[in-house]
Amino acid sequence: MHGFSARAKPSRTETMLATYARNTAMPSSAKQMKNPVRLSPDVLHEAMAHFADHCAVCHGNNGSGNTMFGNGMYPKPPDLRFSRTQDLTDGEIFYIIENGIRMSGMPAFGGADTADQSWKLVYFIRHLPRLTPAEEAQMESLNPKSPDEFREEQEERNFLNGEAESPQPQTATHHH
Repeated sequence: MHGFSARAKPSRTETMLATYARNTAMPSSAKQMKNPVRLSPDVLHEAMAHFADHCAVCHGNNGSGNTMFGNGMYPKPPDLRFSRTQDLTDGEIFYIIENGIRMSGMPAFGGADTADQSWKLVYFIRHLPRLTPAEEAQMESLNPKSPDEFREEQEERNFLNGEAESPQPQTATHHH
């Protein structure tokens, strides 16, 4: 029994209808937009860091969408490396980043000062099919960390630097 579970895979018909709805909702002016940002290694690196910090939680560092959040969404985030995304124009990808997609998990990230960053992300999304293992590993270090993960990394650095860990007081818990 699937009901309205977000775990279910969309049917072929539902995927086709959703793609049709996305394509018809896309303004033709967006399809024609050209990326005004000049591509450079620094631009690509900046976009990679932004993606790792803001987008990877749903899309994964490699763009697969295979993440804890991505797997729990309905519809699932698309694999950004595949033709369904890569065949979009730069303007369409930019429009989606800025305006989101209704009835999906893709929020609108546009605002007064976001266009430059969104155009840079378009370059990084184009780069995802060629992402190297070294780049993916670098992105892991840029992903947001929970307080526990941050503390664990700090303890590891302290240990590797020969710093003694201060003993944590142990408190007995009593259950009544």
